[in-house]
Amino acid sequence: MAQTEGARLFRETWIAGVKEHFPGEPKPSYVTPWEDTPEWERQAAGAVYEQVRQFLEVSNRHATRLTREQKGRFVATCWTAQMFSHFEDPKPGYVADWPELPDWQKETDSDIFEAIEKSLS
Repeated sequence: MAQTEGARLFRETWIAGVKEHFPGEPKPSYVTPWEDTPEWERQAAGAVYEQVRQFLEVSNRHATRLTREQKGRFVATCWTAQMFSHFEDPKPGYVADWPELPDWQKETDSDIFEAIEKSLS
């Protein structure tokens, strides 16, 4: 899968996860379709997709044995690095550590790892 397709998978899984796990009505920016997603966010999604793909590859796919939480933490950490890459002074919510993330976001990050994992099967 090309990085652009991987970025799109990331975004589509994010939107599905928000719709499933977010309590109440999410902010419109959380569910913005791919076509309207800002370029920086597309790039960040592609980079995180690629990091997860490489992580699975270098572990000879043994990273599939991580717990769901470990998978989500990996996605969250990769995303945080992208926020520092794209913004000089990112919003605190963009770079919050795992314990500070809301449960819906943790679940969505875990969904993203598992969707990438499944796409590589």
